[in-house]
Amino acid sequence: MTTPIKPSSLPTIALLDDYHNRAHSFADWQGQQFAQIEYFSEPFADEAAVITALQHVEAVGLMRERTPFPASVIQQLPNLKLIVTSGKANASIDVKAAAEQGVIVCGTESPGHATAELAFLLVMSLTRQLIPLVNGLHNNEWQPVMGSDVRGKTLGILGLGRLGKQLAGFAQAMGMRVIAWSENLTEQTCLDNNVEYVDRATLFEQADSVSIHLRHSTRTHSMVNAGDLARLGERGYIINTSRAEIIDLKALQHALDNNIIAGAAIDVYEQEPTPPDYWMVDHPKVLATPHVGYCTNETFEVFYGQMLEAFSAYYSGNPIRVISPS
Repeated sequence: MTTPIKPSSLPTIALLDDYHNRAHSFADWQGQQFAQIEYFSEPFADEAAVITALQHVEAVGLMRERTPFPASVIQQLPNLKLIVTSGKANASIDVKAAAEQGVIVCGTESPGHATAELAFLLVMSLTRQLIPLVNGLHNNEWQPVMGSDVRGKTLGILGLGRLGKQLAGFAQAMGMRVIAWSENLTEQTCLDNNVEYVDRATLFEQADSVSIHLRHSTRTHSMVNAGDLARLGERGYIINTSRAEIIDLKALQHALDNNIIAGAAIDVYEQEPTPPDYWMVDHPKVLATPHVGYCTNETFEVFYGQMLEAFSAYYSGNPIRVISPS
């Protein structure tokens, strides 16, 4: 946490979740005149730590779904007036509780394509065995494994929303067959995107790789289960850039440990940042990335630039991009 950059008579804005001290470089925080800024580069240990650290704070800027802001936190921050999150929604904020406390919640736009780009990069990396080949060079092994083409392979997409559709386009451009399923997906949506509509069992049985693009909810919690992974089979890969809890993680570990599937690429975890000894990070069949699906320079310029706009608008008396409890 840095020291304030404005006189203490001004209200305090806390920018949380600034894990690598980069927030200051993506917007002109130094140039604004309406508040003092405090940056928090470490995740909080628990709710009590959040409440203690932010007692004096009037507004907070959050990176989506990093630091939770449930009712139990919001209700114990007496000076809080404004929450600005990256993205148009944040499941970690209790917007209803905020409204009841008179706290305004605002968002930003979200370019979105960066996550789809990463998902396809992970598909390619697994299929071509990129990481074992790179590691082989470091161990003085020349071509220790052989990768495969993606052309002609089948990509299964679990959830054909905005990101799923973008991923489908990347895969089609590379000559892949694309199939999709989710509970609310329609055949017409698939037809409109040149994607084959299949049922759930068929998706896992026919796909060489399955990429998850669903929102986490009670309905999707542990949705991808042991039966799905068994259908995916010993040559199949699972890619998750959405939310960790959409996969039954015990079933995933069992499938990886027992060669039920070929491997996984994971960008999202139950606890972030992950503990240093977390099983998935060092598993030989897992390509693990540190939740970088949305983390690009261009995306952060939008997030922090529009956060600054939202703070400025609020202190000018005209809040923008307000997120309602509904």
